[in-house]
Amino acid sequence: MRLPHFEYAAPRSLDEALRLLAEAGEEARVMAGGTDLIVRMKHGLLKPGFVISLAEIEELRPISFDRRKGLSIGATARLAEVASHAEIKRRYPAVASAAEKTANVQVRNMGTVGGNICNAAPSADNAPTLIAMGAEAVIAGGKGKRSVPLDRFFKGPRLTALEPDEILTAIQVPVPPPYSGASYQHLSARGRVDISAVCVGAMTVFEGSTCREIRIALGAVGPKPLRALEAENLLKGQSWTADMIDSAGRKAAEEARPISDVRASAEYRRQMVDVLTRRAVLEARSMAGKRRR
Repeated sequence: MRLPHFEYAAPRSLDEALRLLAEAGEEARVMAGGTDLIVRMKHGLLKPGFVISLAEIEELRPISFDRRKGLSIGATARLAEVASHAEIKRRYPAVASAAEKTANVQVRNMGTVGGNICNAAPSADNAPTLIAMGAEAVIAGGKGKRSVPLDRFFKGPRLTALEPDEILTAIQVPVPPPYSGASYQHLSARGRVDISAVCVGAMTVFEGSTCREIRIALGAVGPKPLRALEAENLLKGQSWTADMIDSAGRKAAEEARPISDVRASAEYRRQMVDVLTRRAVLEARSMAGKRRR
């Protein structure tokens, strides 16, 4: 299918991009990698009059780590760059894993973590782990800069906390505390469709044998990525047993709100939330035992 007619701009600074976005108003769409936007335009699902590419804005590209502030992933950092980044693989392996498991090689070489988040698909591979690790969306707009916890950034399918004149500039992930671990688990029919049917991110913090903190985030089983709060409460403050972990998996499945579609039935998705939640918390627990600082 042919693309509709539209104006295109590739500003070289964030200020210029914000000015263009404010001037164009509702006619504009911001593009990072374009792996979703261009496809939707070709299929007639979006017909923007103006596309603003962020690809030439150098300040949005870097990936950096600070021992106090944590990890910063620029809005236009490629998924492949995040998946292979040495510092991310060492300090945030679950974040690297989620990026590496997103879609396919072609998409990872063009697509961005920022775009995956702003696309706000319920199945976004990168959302569950980032939510579980307490990440924030760093946003710039006409009123200045602000940060929004990622678990409050998603408002619904394709809907986010971004105002019409705002641009996501980075994802900020806190420094993992001592004795913490994280995991990303997903299930998809690779080869037929490059979208997860179910995905789960988990992060745990232990004090001895006791779980001091835990976050479990579910993807592709609701209108937006969601926290499994009741499952978390079953495990927080406890020395885990096999029965507790099984109960948490079942509780997470009850908290999920899946639908049936071409990728999987709602019933199957619930069953897999149970399975993947148990896998995620066990792997996060295992990683927590290895991480002292």
